[in-house]
Amino acid sequence: MMLLFSLIAAIVLYLLYVLVNPEQF
Repeated sequence: MMLLFSLIAAIVLYLLYVLVNPEQF
């Protein structure tokens, strides 16, 4: 269960990073 939570957290952080830095993609 903790693995699933960490996976979701990683995806959310990645999406936030992409939204904050769209010029790098």
